[in-house]
Amino acid sequence: MNRSSTDFTKGPIRKNLVLFAIPLLLSNLFQQLYNAADSVIVGNFVGAEALAAVSSSTPLINLMVGFFNGMAIGAGVVIARFFGARDMEKLRKAIHTDIALGLICGIILVIFGTIFTPVILRWMQTPDDILPQSIEYFRIYSMGILFSVLYNIMMGIMNAIGDSRHPLYYLILSSVVNIFLDLFLVGVVGLGVGGAAFATIMSQAVSSILCLRKLMKDDTEYKVRIRDIRLDRMMLKNIISFGLPSGVQNSVINFANIIVQTNINTFASAAVAGSGAYSKIEAFAFLPITSFSLSLTTFVGQNLGAGEYERAKKGAVFGIICSVTMAELIGLFIFLASPLLVSLFNATPEVIEFGVRQAHIEALFYGLLASSHCIAGILRGAGKATVPMFIMLGSWCIFRVSYITVALLFVHKIEIVYSAYPITWFISSVIFVFYLLHADWLHALEKRKHPIS
Repeated sequence: MNRSSTDFTKGPIRKNLVLFAIPLLLSNLFQQLYNAADSVIVGNFVGAEALAAVSSSTPLINLMVGFFNGMAIGAGVVIARFFGARDMEKLRKAIHTDIALGLICGIILVIFGTIFTPVILRWMQTPDDILPQSIEYFRIYSMGILFSVLYNIMMGIMNAIGDSRHPLYYLILSSVVNIFLDLFLVGVVGLGVGGAAFATIMSQAVSSILCLRKLMKDDTEYKVRIRDIRLDRMMLKNIISFGLPSGVQNSVINFANIIVQTNINTFASAAVAGSGAYSKIEAFAFLPITSFSLSLTTFVGQNLGAGEYERAKKGAVFGIICSVTMAELIGLFIFLASPLLVSLFNATPEVIEFGVRQAHIEALFYGLLASSHCIAGILRGAGKATVPMFIMLGSWCIFRVSYITVALLFVHKIEIVYSAYPITWFISSVIFVFYLLHADWLHALEKRKHPIS
């Protein structure tokens, strides 16, 4: 077994989960740092309109990458189960199929994003004063989006076999590269939002290449070989079976966020910039949530693959408690420090006002979001990916968009948009907790008509 991998079927549950989640947390931290670097440097060196241009492109980027990242989560469940069951031949086929799928999907995204950028941004009602810069940023980003897809695919593979440390090392390096290039291309050369987009795709290329190199160098039975990167029909079927619900969920939620962004775009550019700055801050707040959610998917997947049902249950409870507690503490900090945090992105008073207003409405409810994400991660690891898909689609998409659309007809205030988030987090959390307590999710895979084989 690879010495950098964690076997969740043995050893102390709490220690293993925390030690695995910490590198994930730090990896996500550095990923957000280089995502935020574009906004911070553009907002300070170029101005509020450039910050708004980058912010308005973010939901669209998330939509394009979200589906394939969801597929990567499904692949991670398949890989974690084979790893837990010690079936190395099927593990090897699953890993190579996953990478092949990522290559195909990444190329499709490059073509789609490069061609349709102006059409989509106009459909989103991007304000005219920031539309040219939004098109420039998103089109350049799209040209290198293959690297983002591949990094997330290979990070998911490493996480599934219990290696959360090496993705952290590679993200630290790529974050340094991104910040250096941002400062040079935007601050020194003066390339504006285009320079920021180029810096991002170059840093993502660094991290994806390093991940591939690591998987190819590992002296294991599931070592990646270029000649073996191909689609295996049975593995592709398994990956799609587990990944499609998560991919659809991500896509529809991100599509709903585009509609939300479209509503924000109907307000002033300062509102777009302020909300964009807050979204970057919020992304940092979500790091413990994301880290424990991913850890729980791997933990539950490995243990159920090995038949360790009680161990999977104990780990699930511990992960939820940790994530909710940390999320609330971070939310309190953001609530209190939001004026300073938003000003880091842009010092314009109107921008700060909008960002602080959103923080004061949402930040104290992060615990609700944490519980939803963690339970969703648990259910994915148990092979019940369709459950979180339907719960999140109903609450975070259909209800959220309906609430905003109808409420704005009567009261056209941006607070309506902000309040939609804690309301829908509450709804999803209640449903998730009820399901977790009453459904037999531990034995879900055994009851599937077409289990992993």
